Amino acid sequence: MKSLKDILYKVAVNKVYGATTIAVVDVIFDSRKTTQNSLFVAQKGVTVDGHKYIETAIKSGAIAIVCEDLPANLVEGVTYIQVSDSNSALAIIASNFYDNPSQKLKLIGITGTNGKTTIATLLYDLFKKSGFKVGLLSTVKILVDETEYAATHTTPNSVSINHYLNEMVHDGVDYCFMEVSSHGIHQKRTEGLHFSGGIFTNLSHDHLDYHATFAEYRDVKKSFFDSLPKTAFALVNEDDKNGNIMLQNTKAKKLSYALKSMADYKVRILENRFSGMLLTIDNAEVWVKLIGSFNAYNLLAIYATADLLGLEKMETLLVLSELESVSGRFQYFISDTGITIIIDYAHTPDALKNVLETINDIRTGNEKVITVVGCGGDRDKTKRPKMGHIASFLSTQAIFTSDNPRTENPQTIIDEIEAGVSPENYKKTLSISAREQAIKTAAKFAEKGDIILIAGKGHETYQEINGVKSDFDDYKKAKQILKELNK
Repeated sequence: MKSLKDILYKVAVNKVYGATTIAVVDVIFDSRKTTQNSLFVAQKGVTVDGHKYIETAIKSGAIAIVCEDLPANLVEGVTYIQVSDSNSALAIIASNFYDNPSQKLKLIGITGTNGKTTIATLLYDLFKKSGFKVGLLSTVKILVDETEYAATHTTPNSVSINHYLNEMVHDGVDYCFMEVSSHGIHQKRTEGLHFSGGIFTNLSHDHLDYHATFAEYRDVKKSFFDSLPKTAFALVNEDDKNGNIMLQNTKAKKLSYALKSMADYKVRILENRFSGMLLTIDNAEVWVKLIGSFNAYNLLAIYATADLLGLEKMETLLVLSELESVSGRFQYFISDTGITIIIDYAHTPDALKNVLETINDIRTGNEKVITVVGCGGDRDKTKRPKMGHIASFLSTQAIFTSDNPRTENPQTIIDEIEAGVSPENYKKTLSISAREQAIKTAAKFAEKGDIILIAGKGHETYQEINGVKSDFDDYKKAKQILKELNK
């Protein structure tokens, strides 16, 4: 229970109607979850306007309302706080309600198109193995030290973020590693948080269904670094042309990492095999279990962050060599018949290109590379032909299928993917709408030594069609299919 006046600290308030000395027991932004004596924040969302539910919230027990537009009739005994931006207000209120937990541990944010989940998860693993209590806020899961919670968004809503950070503080967590998405930044979910550091991975084609232009997508990412305090560090990928843009207006300490350019932290790939890579980091050789240049960048960012947070360099390299790949990120197994199956979350053109180029760099040249890939429905359509071009150009055989069609016609999505295939690659492609059948067809095409890449869904354990989510785990499904075919 908190005083309304206290939880409004630093909120840009336009007008107040009613008392601010009242006690608030909870902060709510979904009217269906309103409790007695709670504060309801009405947000203007992408599809729903919370202002329509102010009356419902009051009837359910809300005693204070934060809103951008005041209702026509103000209910006596209810306090109304008018603001210009409800999203921003909710984030600051949530931090205050939970006593600003981000100031009581070291919170590191990771943003960029690709690599966020791998870096955040492996930083959690590294610091955990190094003896610390650690927190994780990621696409795959949320961890309060060793207690796991399901994740629903890359960046949770601001109330959930502060709730979990508060749990971490109570559990004695020292560090928390958090994925920061462009949606999360744009919707102000991270406002009011105190970050001790920020990491920029890369920027490529994604989320243009949400952001009007690539420049807007880039600038939203940049705003995260603009907001970092001078006590924080800003670590960026120098090989990405947008890295220095992220640093233009930041007050944080500026640092860089790279594979190709001059940077504060450098890595070289000496060997690259399916079993792992031999790297040189800070003039020290280390064998790691992850593969591909994209993972060399990820591991270097992890090493640099550990160094900036004060871990001993050689101990960090030792733990780095023990880290395993993250669920659904270049996760592979070899069937009894010698076929290599790789499951990867690659759902952007750049990520798919990185994975396929890694596979082609490692293979001897005699093996077939069979790619099963689709694109999500109700999402950025402009990337679909690019995905089709990359899959058909860099694979021996590309099978286009459904990802999560959501409310779109699966065949329409596949047609848009096929539109990017060059005439010389037509014969290398096949379209099978049912994802399970597509995986089964790939397995039937494959022979000993061949490689099957199943891309797009990675760690997801469901498939969404017409609003209905059904169990579908690419890794488990592929294992089951290979086992049945080998009988």
